Amino acid sequence: MAQSENVLLGFVANFFDTLGIGSFASTTAWIKFRNLIPDELLPGTLNVGHTLPTITQAIIFTTAIAVEPLTLVSMVAAAVAGGYLGAGIVSRLPRRTIQIGMGVALLIAAALFVMKIVGVLPAGGNALGLSGGVLVFAVVVNFMLGALMQLGIGLYAPCLMLVSLLGMNPIAAFPIMMASCACLMPVGSLKFIREHRYDKRTAIGLAIGGIPGVLLAAFVVKSLPLQWLYWLVVIVVLYAAILMLRSALQPHPSLAGDNA
Repeated sequence: MAQSENVLLGFVANFFDTLGIGSFASTTAWIKFRNLIPDELLPGTLNVGHTLPTITQAIIFTTAIAVEPLTLVSMVAAAVAGGYLGAGIVSRLPRRTIQIGMGVALLIAAALFVMKIVGVLPAGGNALGLSGGVLVFAVVVNFMLGALMQLGIGLYAPCLMLVSLLGMNPIAAFPIMMASCACLMPVGSLKFIREHRYDKRTAIGLAIGGIPGVLLAAFVVKSLPLQWLYWLVVIVVLYAAILMLRSALQPHPSLAGDNA
């Protein structure tokens, strides 16, 4: 496969990621559809490859959108701690476990996309921060989201749902979710790199293409009518989920050690 395909994938995935679609599910769907890398390398490749574009997003949105510092810092710190724990576990998981986990993750992503399309996601309130027990709850949930992200469950949509349910302005979710990912992904990526559980060539291509995709979306396009694209993503993600789960159910000689 030409490296140009990885670069283009990084550009497209991060362009729409910046507009709120998320990059993990779409990247996974394409890689699985094209059978580009082994399934067990997918979580690490997603985290390593999308780290720099996500950091770029975080810099842009944390400087452009106001959110109370305590809420931002505490939720980001929780996500980083969860990501550190999650990466240590996922980087050692056998292939079949990763296939099942990512298959379920894709189904969850598809469900969240459908909820967004039909307007089930909460509208949110006007608050720019949280306090007391509500903040503690948000911190705990973001910790769990950070851990799950290492398995390929994107943090953006669940985090947006979380802050909206708690009465915050949904716009305030952008710096929280982007800063959370920007801080936890490098931490998790180091673990995947040390365990050699990522595809270096693909990750480099995603990073190279991803940064200009972020910049184009943030500064030039800014918004698009994405309703039709959401439905397309749902179809593609469901297809990838079926492929992933079917792979997990098929016997394979190389999985003998995994089942011991």
